[in-house]
Order: sequence, then structure tokens, then C-alpha cells
Amino acid sequence: MKLWKKTAWILSFALLTGIFDPAPGPGTVSAASATRDKLNQTQKEKENLENELDKTQDNLDALEGKRDTLQKELEYLNGQLSQVVANLEELERQMEEKEAEIAATQEALQEAKKKEAEQYATMTAVIRCMYEQQDDNYLTILLTSGSFSEFLNLADRIEKVAAYDQRMLREYEENRILIEEHEARLQEDRQALEKLQVQAQEEKDKVSGMISQTSSAISKYGDQISSAEKKALDYEAEIRKKEEDLEYLKKKLAEEIAKSQAAANGAWRDISEVSFAEGDRRLLANLIYCEAGGEPYEGQVAVGSVVMNRVLSSQFPDTVVGVIYQGGQFSPVASGRLDLALASDKATERCYQAADAAMSGVTNVGNCVFFRTPIDGLSGINIGGHVFY
Repeated sequence: MKLWKKTAWILSFALLTGIFDPAPGPGTVSAASATRDKLNQTQKEKENLENELDKTQDNLDALEGKRDTLQKELEYLNGQLSQVVANLEELERQMEEKEAEIAATQEALQEAKKKEAEQYATMTAVIRCMYEQQDDNYLTILLTSGSFSEFLNLADRIEKVAAYDQRMLREYEENRILIEEHEARLQEDRQALEKLQVQAQEEKDKVSGMISQTSSAISKYGDQISSAEKKALDYEAEIRKKEEDLEYLKKKLAEEIAKSQAAANGAWRDISEVSFAEGDRRLLANLIYCEAGGEPYEGQVAVGSVVMNRVLSSQFPDTVVGVIYQGGQFSPVASGRLDLALASDKATERCYQAADAAMSGVTNVGNCVFFRTPIDGLSGINIGGHVFY
């Protein structure tokens, strides 16, 4: 853009000083004045459009920064959600294990209660029998005993049986109490797990809601970026239209043609002498996409050839990056479209094929170092929607 402004002021100065017409005839002054006025007016309009384009580009940069920040936040939230889901699944697994353990404990408890009840019934029956028939029992034992020592032995045996029954009853009671305590602890554990499960579900819902909001915000910024990009394209088209309407364009074209001829007659390197940097292929392919994405393959190769011709010519920078980002040379650079394309690598496979062909030394436009949409009075090699010169 600086090159265009500088060229416009040089032309204005030339018109004012009569450099292009050292011997003006009648009416030449008024014609030059009209041309100068038209040039100045159009130049101002063009500068205003360029200022708006700069503002739009700044807005694009800000929007992209916000979108990138939100994208990182979304990645973080997705990571959090994955962790919460994993925790929730682990809690559900623990709940299933705890439920199975509680069920087994309750079954064991029922069995323990059953054994305790049976033992208690047995003990009750034995004690009742002993108390109700105690005299008769001991008399019967005495009468049926062969001796007093045998009587004592039988009596001792009866007491041992009663003591064993009592001990077994106590063991059953203690076992039942232990199982009941274990069941109570399991129930407490289950309640704690249920609370954790509720908390995990709440956290999952919260993170899911934040992800939804962030995704919506990213989508909103995406829409705003698309709108800003369209606005940039509109400004770019308006600037191009202003340039085409200018008498200055003819002068600019004359300069470009002169530079093209100087390049053709100047020193050229061989493609084998070029050292390509990492990223040159992607950069060239995306420039081809921006300049000739809708053109046939031959037109895409031609755009790539122009870039490589400049790299080989002594009249231009000697690197792909230097050529593409040289001030005021490629409109997608000025409008920011190239940066947008590079951000998501919009270049198609054909664009990459065209870049590879050009970088290997293939050219279908000879030594041409300029191209533009055709206009009256400009001759060159016509391919697709461009003329190369």
C-alpha cells in the first residue's frame, strides 16, 4: 500500500511539473489539471478505503485472538469433562461393588440371625427341660447309674452340653452383631458414595454447560470473523476498482512492464540455486489459493510461476517469503486474506501441486513477473481470468 501511495504522489508531481509533456500545447494545461484533480480525488477515496481495510484487519486480528483464547478454554474444559466423566464412572463402579457387598452381607446377616434363632430355640428347650424335670432327671440318672462316680460323670456331661450350647449362642450373637456393624458401615459408605456421585453429576452438568457456552461463543466469533473477512474482500475489490479507474493505473502498468522488461534482460538464477525455507511450499500454495483458487490448474501454475520468476530475477527479493510479502505486490497480503488462509491451510491439493510445479522450475508464462485481471490496452499471456506480463 505504501508503494501505491508513493507512486500516486510521484505521478501527481510529474503532472504538476509537466515531466511527461515538456512542450504542452493549447488546452494541455486544463487537461492535465482535470486529470490531476481526478487523480487526487480518486487517490483520497482509495486511501480512505485502505484505512477502512486496515481497521477491518485489526478487527479481524482481535476477533481471531478472542477465538483462539476461547478455543484453548474449550480444550481445557473438554479435558476437565473427561476427568469428571471418568470419576463418575469410577464412582458408579464402586457403587455397584458396594451394593453387591451389602447384598452379600445382608444375606449373611439373615443366615446368622437364623442360626442364632435356632440356637436360642434349642437352648430354651434344653433349659426348660432341665428345670421342669430336673429332679426326675437327676433321680433317673442316679437310679440308672451303676455307681456314684458314673452318676457324677453323667451329670458333668449334661452340664458340659448346656455350657456348649450357651457358648455357641454367645458366638452366634457376637457374629450377628459384627455383621450388623459391618452392614451399618457399608450403608454409610454407600451414602457417602451417593453424595459424591451427586456432586460429580453436578460438576459434569456444570462443565457441560460451560462447554456449550464456550462453543457458542466460538461460533459467534467465527461468524464475526467471516463477516469481517467479507468486508475486507469488499474493500479490496473497491480499492482494485479505484485503481482501475485511475489514469494512474496506466502509468503503474507502464512501470510494471518496464520492470518486467528489465527483469527479462537482467540477471537470472537457475532454480537449482534457490534454497527453500521450511513453510515456503505452504505459503506459496495458499497465495495461489487466494489469487487463483477458482482458476484452472494452468492458471494456478502461472501464479506460482510469477512468484518463482521474481525469486530468480535480480530485480526482486531472492526468497519466496521476501517476494510474497514485498510491499504492495499481492492484494491478499494487504487485505489479510492470505493470513486467514494460512491459519487453517485452505490451499487445495491442486494448489499444492501447482506450487510444487513452480518450485521445481516449471513455468507456463515464460519470464513474466506480473499478472492482473485483463484490461483494455494490456497485452500478455492470457490464462483463465488473468493476463501475465
